[in-house]
Amino acid sequence: MILKATLLFALVAMALPIPVKAQEAPADYGYVQAAQPRPVKRYCQTLQLKDDPELIAEYEKWHRSDNIWKEITDGLREVGVIDSEIYRHGTLLVMILTVPADFDFQVQMGKLAQLPRQAEWEELMAKYQASDPNAASSEKWVQMKRVFKLPPQD
Repeated sequence: MILKATLLFALVAMALPIPVKAQEAPADYGYVQAAQPRPVKRYCQTLQLKDDPELIAEYEKWHRSDNIWKEITDGLREVGVIDSEIYRHGTLLVMILTVPADFDFQVQMGKLAQLPRQAEWEELMAKYQASDPNAASSEKWVQMKRVFKLPPQD
């Protein structure tokens, strides 16, 4: 399954437009992060949306703070997610989850899937995603490997 998802991601990535250079990005694309009182780790995942501007606009509408279901945000917090962000470039989504350092991704995401309205939310979101609509969220969102981190100064 991991190999299949990796190959799919590689094929999709080759079809994506060339990314915007950092100096061309709008100034308001920088996002302040809250300091964390304890050690945390981050998971980065990616997913493709269907290439349909109307569906993409609807997807973004559902994810605005005044539209996302309270059960969804409460569920993320209940399983230990400190922060969750989704970024979009074209049809590519990147989700960043900030969690406690001892967070067990598989266990906690398994718990999340069982919470109220999670399955209903996943079914609704499947309309926008370029993946198998019957796949679990953990099968749609592909884990990303970090390939660089700025080293600490000497």
